[in-house]
Amino acid sequence: MQKIILIIYFFVVLLGTSCAQTSDKDIKTPKSLDFTTELVQGGIQNPWGMVFLSNTTFLVTDKSGKLILSKSGEAIEVENTPSIYNRGQGGLMDIELHPDYSQNGWIYFSFASEEGEGKGGNTAIMRAKLSGYKLVQQEVLYKASPNSTKGQHFGSRIEFDNDGYLYFSVGDRGNRDVNPQDITRDGGKIYRLHDDGRIPNDNPFVNEPNAKKAIYSYGHRNPQGLVLHPETGELWEHEHGPRGGDELNIVQKGKNYGWPVITYGINYSGTPITDETSRPGMEQPIHQWTPSIAPSGVTIVTSDKYPDWQGNLLVGSLAFQYLERLVVENNTVTYREKLLDGMGRVRNVRQAPDGFIYVGIEGKGIFRLVPK
Repeated sequence: MQKIILIIYFFVVLLGTSCAQTSDKDIKTPKSLDFTTELVQGGIQNPWGMVFLSNTTFLVTDKSGKLILSKSGEAIEVENTPSIYNRGQGGLMDIELHPDYSQNGWIYFSFASEEGEGKGGNTAIMRAKLSGYKLVQQEVLYKASPNSTKGQHFGSRIEFDNDGYLYFSVGDRGNRDVNPQDITRDGGKIYRLHDDGRIPNDNPFVNEPNAKKAIYSYGHRNPQGLVLHPETGELWEHEHGPRGGDELNIVQKGKNYGWPVITYGINYSGTPITDETSRPGMEQPIHQWTPSIAPSGVTIVTSDKYPDWQGNLLVGSLAFQYLERLVVENNTVTYREKLLDGMGRVRNVRQAPDGFIYVGIEGKGIFRLVPK
């Protein structure tokens, strides 16, 4: 009888171990890096986007519509910026350089624009060149429609892939029950264009009647993070959920990411949006944040200045006012760490050409993380 009891006990322990979910205690904590912060450029209220022209010179977009050239600590306001629809979450948003910027000088912008059909505004993508301290040769490449007077969910981040395609995001514009799941409408999508605005002939919906031909993926809520993975070449994206359910996704051609049919979040009032968190034909996130951190901006660390962070994701949190470091192994988040906790709403994070990490914090400006 004693032998039988021991066998049963061994079987129960083995079964419990094999079925156990990974907890925080099971995750090995990587060595944390000690660093200081240096204010590089102050006086920027909402530093939405940031690109580096050199190790000491960079451009910063302020949501209000200002474009700031920071040159060795001096802030110079660039002239002839586009007309901005500054409402709610919309304004002058992201900025990105062409992969061959040193040869052609093209700079890409996302912003809320009143141009086009209807009252209000919607997200537009433009390219231009910098001549001295003035934007010239402005070309609007895409304008989402119709306009709306709603102030939420414009997106919008910009990224290029290794083949030179231009990707950008447009949020659902607060019209969740109509836009995200309808490929004949803008909003709640990731888009792909050639660098001059032409539609790639292998985009997933180019042959679909009435579809928006620039759509690359759909079923998104409000994507405010896009980054190209330096090793795999995949496009990683994060987006705001409602109350809970912020998502980290790998964007794939023609895929449906489910919003609002499936979500881990609920309405701000506490009522359910749906009882489904998964459905066949809809993609699951790599990671979801509940409660919501309100993610904005993302970079993947490659710099040898932060050896313990190489390959990690850095994501800004607007809601909890910190920078989050995520360790990802086999497309699974295995560790999370808060950095800059309480410094302010982190709007953007970028790695400079010299390898230093720069962080944009609302109401304060741009900070550089300097390892000790």
